[in-house]
Parts: sequence; structure tokens; C-alpha cells
Amino acid sequence: MLQCVNILVAWTVWGNTALMVSTISISSSRIPAAFSGFRIAQISDLHNAEFGKNNAELLKLLSESRPDIIVITGDLIDANHTDVGIALGFAQESVRIAPTYYVTGNHEAASPQYDALQDWLEDAGVIVLEDEAISLERGGETIALLGLADPDFTVKGDMFGEIPAMVSTKLKNLIGDESGYTILLSHRPELFETYVDGGIDLVFSGHVHGAVPAAVYRRGGCPPNQGLFPKYDAGLYTDGGTSMVVSRGIGNSIIPFRFNNRPEIVLVELNAK
Repeated sequence: MLQCVNILVAWTVWGNTALMVSTISISSSRIPAAFSGFRIAQISDLHNAEFGKNNAELLKLLSESRPDIIVITGDLIDANHTDVGIALGFAQESVRIAPTYYVTGNHEAASPQYDALQDWLEDAGVIVLEDEAISLERGGETIALLGLADPDFTVKGDMFGEIPAMVSTKLKNLIGDESGYTILLSHRPELFETYVDGGIDLVFSGHVHGAVPAAVYRRGGCPPNQGLFPKYDAGLYTDGGTSMVVSRGIGNSIIPFRFNNRPEIVLVELNAK
């Protein structure tokens, strides 16, 4: 019995520290030819976690993935025990690997230190997207990159269900007359139907930590904002012309461990049809 317990403990420790890269290929006739082979590395829900001294292991794996850009989809810090130094240290090295784009999560919205963190991230060269849209250029062609601030900055709890309408309005304003390929960074996967209705091509999201603890079956756990049986917990989801990538994330928050749910860097490669 003791041996089984030891094996279980060892497995759990390994599963919380063994970073992996999950590779996803996205193909679409709407992707400009110049962006075929474009690689996007996603970091989500770091929550002040460290893998090696100064996150050396995480940064090494990220660098070896050879991304064209890096996107951070919220909860870089943990509001319950914020360490801005860890977040900033990671960001300062991330920008050395590739241009880095960042949107907030609910933990940033809950932290009194966020305003200072935003200033420091921008000073480090990170592009913070708070309800903003920019263009990425490659080989004379462009795609639109949109970033949404976490809804908790505006509405706490969403008792009256106004968040989808609010996000829909924001997306319409951001997209405007844009008719090309659009990529959205948004912490919240539960708003997938809103992203679909908005005509977004590709969404990067996180928030649910792979529906931790995911101990018994993939759809187990009780992730935030999705109830007991989550519809969007990890991986790739598609609806019509919209694809959404949900990262399992890297760190932990309220639940201090993962089980059968390794931390991951997501690497998405775009392919023009």
C-alpha cells in the first residue's frame, strides 16, 4: 500500500513539473500565403510558477519551439500570492525569443498591483492589448491580432449575463471593416459562441487549467465560469469558420496541484490552403 502511495505521489509531482509542448496545426484558405508556416507559442495561466531558476526550463522549451510570436493569454500573476518579479522576469526573457503579446486574466483584474505590472511589461517590450487590434505583417501580407481585457475589469460576477453582449460589442468595434484573417487573444473560453458570432477566425484562450484536477476523466473537474461539466477545457474546438485553442496552462492557483494534466506550452502553426 505504501509503495502505491509513493508511486502516486511521484507521479503527481512529475505531472506538475514536466512541461510539454502541445502542437496544433491550423489550416484555412483565409490564411494569407505569406503566413503559411507562421508559428505562435501560447503561454497561459503562469500564476507565478517557476520551472528552474528564473524559469530557465520554461524559457528553454519556449525558445526551442522557434515561435514567430509569443502570446500570453492571462493570469501571468496570481492574485492570491502575487510575485510581480517572477512575471516580469519571464516577460523580459520572452521578448528576447520573439515579439510577445499579452492580454489580462481574472487574476490581473483582482490584483491591486496590475497597473504597475502593466507599466513594467510595456517597459520590457511586451505589447499589452487591452481591447485593441493591431496588424501583423509578413511578406507584404497582414493578419489582424485582437486582444480583449478580461471582463472582470468591467463586470464582477456577471449576475445579469451581460458579459457576452459586452464582448460582442467590443469585437465589432475592434474588427470594424477588417475582412482578413483575425486572431483573438482572450482569457475566457466560455465565450466561444460570442467569438463565433463575431466572425473571429482563431482564438487563443486559457483560464480553466485543463479543468483541474481532471483526475478521473478528461471532462472532469469544475472549471471557472463553466459549471460542473465544462464544454471547453483544453485543446482545439471548431465551429463553422472559427477555431479556439484552449491551453491547459502552466501554473496552479486555488487548487495547488495537477493530476493527469501536465503543464503545457501550446504551439500553433498556421497553414494556408
